[in-house]
Amino acid sequence: MGDPSFMDKAVEVGLSGIRKGEGEPFAAVVVRNGEIVGQGTNRITINMDPTAHGEVEAIRDACKNLGTVYLTGCDLYTTCLPCPMCFGAAHWSDIRTVYYGADTADATQFGFGGQEEIYKEIKLDIEDGGGKIPFVQVARTTALKLFEEWRENEEKGQN
Repeated sequence: MGDPSFMDKAVEVGLSGIRKGEGEPFAAVVVRNGEIVGQGTNRITINMDPTAHGEVEAIRDACKNLGTVYLTGCDLYTTCLPCPMCFGAAHWSDIRTVYYGADTADATQFGFGGQEEIYKEIKLDIEDGGGKIPFVQVARTTALKLFEEWRENEEKGQN
């Protein structure tokens, strides 16, 4: 069921960021074998980077510290239910379990809404053009050249 002390640490990381004026109340830690291997706090405004969410920053830090892009066997403790982007980062990095504190309704009460809209957009069928942000396929053959080049280099052992 998770270790509350790691959530305490995530909250501590978030509080530090808030007190330094670095961001909003979203922070996370990555834990492997009972040890924190990465941490991050929301740095969107200070970095002028909309992807600098606490979870993504913690995953980046853990990957750097461990020298890998896969966090297999690691858990993510985050102060709020991850947005779709952070969920994707946890998925792609192979996080084992995500433990979260506040939920979307809690965040909305503090003015951090909009997550529901993104989840609705994701459910839209891209082949039908998507939703608020249209998804339009163009120059597929040209783009596939990139993948073909990658495969050739992979077969030659260059990737």
